[in-house]
Amino acid sequence: MTLKLAILDDYQSVALKIADWTPVIDAGVDITVFNDTIQDEDALVARLEPFTILCIMRERTPFSESLFRRLPNLKLLVTTGMRNLAVNIEAATNLGITVVGTQSPGWSTTEHIWALILGIARNIVPDATRTATPNVSVPWQAGRLATGLYGKTIGLIGLGRLGVSVAKIAQAFGMRVTAWSQNLTLEKAAEVGVEFAGSKEELLRNSDFVSLHVVLSPRTVDLISETELKLMKKTAFLINTSRGPIVNEKALVAALRNGTIAGAALDVYEVEPLPPNNELRTLGDRVLITPHSAYVTDDTYKTYFEETVEDVVQWLAGEPVRVIN
Repeated sequence: MTLKLAILDDYQSVALKIADWTPVIDAGVDITVFNDTIQDEDALVARLEPFTILCIMRERTPFSESLFRRLPNLKLLVTTGMRNLAVNIEAATNLGITVVGTQSPGWSTTEHIWALILGIARNIVPDATRTATPNVSVPWQAGRLATGLYGKTIGLIGLGRLGVSVAKIAQAFGMRVTAWSQNLTLEKAAEVGVEFAGSKEELLRNSDFVSLHVVLSPRTVDLISETELKLMKKTAFLINTSRGPIVNEKALVAALRNGTIAGAALDVYEVEPLPPNNELRTLGDRVLITPHSAYVTDDTYKTYFEETVEDVVQWLAGEPVRVIN
């Protein structure tokens, strides 16, 4: 019997191009690629029910216990990365579904964070768009005045691997770097040459840029809400590449409309893909928004999909690798 494999959420149609799937095909596996995301569980079940193997991209499609129970043919779930909080690993394991992952190259998100910081600070997108589409009635330098980085303070909420890499680049720009998180200590901050902010409130009051680098959990939901946004400088910018619910989106939209803060650069949202009528789309040069693409690069995808192929081949051979328990 031919095994059926589905690749989910391949938005850019690159999965079959960037890796060699011949070993999977030669093993008699039939491959189907889906380029969109389905959020309705009934519709998702109707689509995925025939498949024995599912290859998923990060958190684009959540897999709950309810969904797993409705997919009786599913035996192998391959996720890109070794941590996927949108997958109920315990439920999968209890149902006899093997979950495996891939490695994640380390620098693509850091690069994107700095693209966002520079983009919002220097008004890159509106300036580039205006220059490319000239209007004789509008001066070519009519946009918001750029904000320089040298001598400014960047506050990092979270100082793990990503936070540290962002800090190093900030220091190269001549910025003052401070950090805070619920677990961070003065000693840990000092080890990487970063000032320790005594509290979240202190960091928010004193930073020109605030960048979030904490994991989404019950205690980080709405970590930045109306109260926190009001503590920030009116000239400050908020950067979020972590997870959408860490920032209360409604409060952020209000703060941007009211001029409570100068702007925000975002790669993550409460609902993804970002709905067409989301208010963040209406805020002009106060926001720089990208489609949760901080990790989306040629190198990252090459690792993801080459190791996905290896995961499938090893599972077919009865020797699964990179198993997530």
